[in-house]
Amino acid sequence: MTVTHQPTLLLLTGPPGTGKSTLAERAADLLGAPVLGWDWAMAALTGFDPVRDGLRRLPHVEHRRVGWSILWNLATAQLRRGCPVVLDGVARDVEVAGTREVALAAGARCLVVVTSCSDEDVHRRRVEGRSRGIPGWYELDWDHVAGVLARWQPPAPCDLRLDAVAPLDANVARLADLVGPPLRARSTGTPR
Repeated sequence: MTVTHQPTLLLLTGPPGTGKSTLAERAADLLGAPVLGWDWAMAALTGFDPVRDGLRRLPHVEHRRVGWSILWNLATAQLRRGCPVVLDGVARDVEVAGTREVALAAGARCLVVVTSCSDEDVHRRRVEGRSRGIPGWYELDWDHVAGVLARWQPPAPCDLRLDAVAPLDANVARLADLVGPPLRARSTGTPR
C-alpha cells in the first residue's frame, strides 16, 4: 500500500487548562501522530542542575524559545519521514510563525487550533482538579494560570478556535472535520 499524502503539523495552543492536551491526544489518534508537548520537553531538562539553573536565568521569552526549539527539531525529524506531528503548548504569535516555517520547510500542511475557556469558574475547576503527572514537572495552580491569562494574546491567524465549555465530543468532532479523514482513509493502492 502506498501512502500519498502531505504530512500534517498540527499545533494546539491556548492557556493552560483549556483542554489543549486532551485535544492534542485526540488529534494524534485521528492523524496517527505523536504528540510533542512543550511541558514534557522542558521537564526532561529539569534533572540536569546546570541546565535547569541556566534556564532559570533566562528571560521568559528565551526560556519559551528553548522548549519550542526542541519541539520543532523533533517535529522536523518526523515530518521529513512523511509522518504527521501534533504540537501541544502555549504558543504565541512568534511560536505560531515558527511552527508554520517548520511545516513549510518540510513540505507539510500546517494547522493551528486555539483553545480557550469562556467560563472562568469552569476554567478554575479544570485547573484545580487536574493532575498531569509529567515527571520532573510541577502542577499548575490557578494563580499561575490567572497570570498567563492576564498576558495572553491569542494568536491571530488560526484554523480553528475551540472553547472548553463545549462538550469534549463536540470539540473533537470539529477537530476531526479540520484534520480530515484518518490516514488509513487517505491511502491508495491495494492492501496485500
